[in-house]
Amino acid sequence: MTFLQFAYRNVFRNFRNYAAFFMATFFSVFVFFIYSMLMFHPEIESGFLGEVSIAGMVFAEIILVLFSWFFIYYSLRAFLEARSKEFAILLQLGMSRHQLGKLIFIETMTIGLFSCLLGIVFGFAFSNFFFMIVREILNLSALPLYFSWEPFVLTLFVYLSAFVIISTISMMFIPDLKIRDLIRGQQSIEIEQSYSKRNAILGIVLIVVGYSLALLTTKSSIFTYTLLIPIFVTFGTYYFFSDTTLLVIDRIKRRKHVYWKQSRMLLIADQVQVLRVNSRMFFVVTLVSTLAFLTVGVLSAMSSYTSQYDKINPIGIIYKGEIDNPYEIEHVLSIIKDLEQNGISYHMTRFSVVRQTSTFTSNPVEVFRETDVNHLLFSYKYPLVSLNSGEAMFIPYSEDSIKELRETVVHTTLKENNVALTINSVYPKMFFPAAMISSNSIIISDEDFEKLVNEFERAPDVEPGYHLFTFDIPNWAETEFVGLGIQQMVASEYVLNRNYSLPFYFENAGLNYSYILATYSLLTIVGILVVAVFLLASGSFVYFKIYANLDREKKQFNTLKRIGLTDKEMKRIVTRNLVIQFFLPWGLALMHSAFAFYVVQMVLNDYMNLSIVKEVVFSFTCFIFIQIVYFFLIRWRYISHISG
Repeated sequence: MTFLQFAYRNVFRNFRNYAAFFMATFFSVFVFFIYSMLMFHPEIESGFLGEVSIAGMVFAEIILVLFSWFFIYYSLRAFLEARSKEFAILLQLGMSRHQLGKLIFIETMTIGLFSCLLGIVFGFAFSNFFFMIVREILNLSALPLYFSWEPFVLTLFVYLSAFVIISTISMMFIPDLKIRDLIRGQQSIEIEQSYSKRNAILGIVLIVVGYSLALLTTKSSIFTYTLLIPIFVTFGTYYFFSDTTLLVIDRIKRRKHVYWKQSRMLLIADQVQVLRVNSRMFFVVTLVSTLAFLTVGVLSAMSSYTSQYDKINPIGIIYKGEIDNPYEIEHVLSIIKDLEQNGISYHMTRFSVVRQTSTFTSNPVEVFRETDVNHLLFSYKYPLVSLNSGEAMFIPYSEDSIKELRETVVHTTLKENNVALTINSVYPKMFFPAAMISSNSIIISDEDFEKLVNEFERAPDVEPGYHLFTFDIPNWAETEFVGLGIQQMVASEYVLNRNYSLPFYFENAGLNYSYILATYSLLTIVGILVVAVFLLASGSFVYFKIYANLDREKKQFNTLKRIGLTDKEMKRIVTRNLVIQFFLPWGLALMHSAFAFYVVQMVLNDYMNLSIVKEVVFSFTCFIFIQIVYFFLIRWRYISHISG
């Protein structure tokens, strides 16, 4: 028998031992290949979803590659740990360390090659089914199965390179291992590690500082704090698992009335060893789970934004231009023509908005005429505004501003024309998008508006006013083909020039919604694939560690059974052990994510008046349910191994 045959038969004779590692790599290849098939699809490459979606897919692909490499490396290390005694026997029988490294390399490449081939075959077989789901979600007329060399070559290149590099790195550790340590196992090598009281306290302090910064984040400090918070929380999490947990258990052990009670001593003593040996694994699982939670939460936020888009944008089409805008007549007529050609009913309102200076704040204020506003409110079927001369009303710019301004009374004068006003009310509903008007906008009576003959004092440096055309369209989702030429001018200006210089601004809610919906749908699919890999990995990290210690655990429980431990007590101890290993890192990840979404919610409140609480709570509940099912599945397998 040649050395190559020995390695090959070693894999297939003991395939049961290789199954966990094989399944982990197979699933990674399977997901990556399906994702590559979608990314290289001709319909995607033709750009029907926009450049943002393509960029998002490429970014997600890079994350998948990096994470898959780390996942395979970690799985291989855990797998090699589980086989340490087998390696010790081979070294005792005369195998050189170079031959042992060569054996590991050949075995890893054999598993890698088969997992790549099967992952690609199954991935291609399921691609058509996957495209059917994507087609329904994106509401496409067709997304057929295709054949191209690019997904195949990319998948083989990424994963075969990963197996070659990771196998080579693993071989580099072989010369440092001693036969005595291999026989005794990894547990005995690291068991002498202890904890530092200073690092234990530092872990808690860093996490608390990170959470405090999240609570104190405002619109002005968000960019600084979002850079600092991950740094504090990441280092805090590392010290939490490496030192803080051990400090807590040490304090529990000193309380004899707690520690010396029934089987609790056995449970706590075992957890000390588990936490010492697996602290880095818990740290990795926490970070990976946090990424999975954040991915789900971001998708939920996008879902919330998409579902509330009509509420945020009550007007179908808005055209806003400077007073001397040379394009105004041409653009407004083209919008009307597009609407009528497509048979879309609309209600147009024209506003002449004037800027003045308020003596109360010395700031500019945007002044709207009562009749113009009532024209728009009539189309909404909202209550009309009725103001006397000298009376004014705030225009709300967010839902919160309605509550804030309800009891506010301001006595001011429009400085340029000496018009005295009392602003003592706010309109009870939003009727302009938040970004379209100033936060300092008011409605005055027609009589007072006629008195505004003198220009804004800061003109011509600041525009003295603007014209606003609103098109109230009941079915604004059908307007995606209206004003495409104007939209392209605005988009080009944003792309080509750093400072926006066009004399007008155009917003078509239906067109924007079609882009947002397509982007959201695609990113949802991508996000689900990424989360699936994260979820599998975070659970697999725990499972591989349990699997690596299975022989030791089995001997330990056999010994305890001989001295009177019942099966019921054994299951109770196993459950408590696994609960800590599973839910301690996931619980901490959930807490990290909760504070992260508190920051996101504050930002969305400031910029869009958008709530994502309901969607995030629903997603986290589903996530917890999946993790509980996963826990009982692994508990069942673990008890089967121990009992067997």
